[in-house]
Amino acid sequence: MLNGEKVRLRAILASDLDHIHAWENDSALWHLGATVQPYSQEVIMEFIANAAHDIYTTKQLRLMVETLDGRTIGTIDLFDFDPKNQRVGIGILIAEQSDRKQGFAKDAVQVLCDYCFDVLGLHQVYCHVTVDNPASIALFTAAGFGTCGELCDWVRVGRAFVNAVVMQKMAQD
Repeated sequence: MLNGEKVRLRAILASDLDHIHAWENDSALWHLGATVQPYSQEVIMEFIANAAHDIYTTKQLRLMVETLDGRTIGTIDLFDFDPKNQRVGIGILIAEQSDRKQGFAKDAVQVLCDYCFDVLGLHQVYCHVTVDNPASIALFTAAGFGTCGELCDWVRVGRAFVNAVVMQKMAQD
């Protein structure tokens, strides 16, 4: 486990099936990632089984975000792992509104960035955040990420397109 001041990050367990199934099938969240269809419990069980594979093999890592008292509140992901260029993308979901703005996400991002820099030896961690998501922009800014560009019409939401900012944190930051 990776421990922070408010949360711990842990491997996915079979008992996380219901949480992941609910979150992945919440169509209101699909625009935050690449999901365009519902997932069955069988597909998610297969994902959980494969989550134990090494990040160097799968090029991704998903961990569960837990409060220090053991309550599962979300997930945090590394994706597009690129060991040659020493970078990886990051994404986070704190599922319940009541758990947001409590410092859990910032702590989780900081813990995972420390893991990326200290254990994986990466140079940078990056994310894309839509410009209409000021809470996530504030989260990543507070976690030491800086904005380095804007991508026009990057994310489709319904029939409209939304710009996204590219944010990154370097190992020396």
